[in-house]
Amino acid sequence: MQKQAISTKPIRSLEDAIEKCQTLGMRVSRQRHFILELLWQANEHLSAREIYDRLNQQGKDIGHTSVYQNLEALSNQGIIECIERCDGRLYGNISDSHSHVNCLDTNQLLDVHIDLPEDLIRFVEEQTGVKITDYSINFYGYRNLGEGENK
Repeated sequence: MQKQAISTKPIRSLEDAIEKCQTLGMRVSRQRHFILELLWQANEHLSAREIYDRLNQQGKDIGHTSVYQNLEALSNQGIIECIERCDGRLYGNISDSHSHVNCLDTNQLLDVHIDLPEDLIRFVEEQTGVKITDYSINFYGYRNLGEGENK
């Protein structure tokens, strides 16, 4: 996946996300700020419904439509991450390249930064004839293996 030269600075904090919005000319409305703040505080991947519920539990008045529209705008601009899963979309706070660990017993999606050895990348390039410019790995496993389970 070729990265655009415009997005050279990774977004690693709430401040970076707000700065990126402003650089792109996006208005940082109260609702947009609430969503960004929640994603950085939660530090996990959440569905739009979970974001809506948590914001309203915190007493922040925001409607369903506003949540969905802001999530779409923020993910389309590469400010937050959007992951398509069979049970819906999940949104996370890290937008630069990273991999994921899918916990099958808790259904959590955890971010992990992995640097593959250069010889492995060269091996993949030789096998495929494709120059690797970026990568993301998906790991799957169980946090809690019960007795006698071979998963």
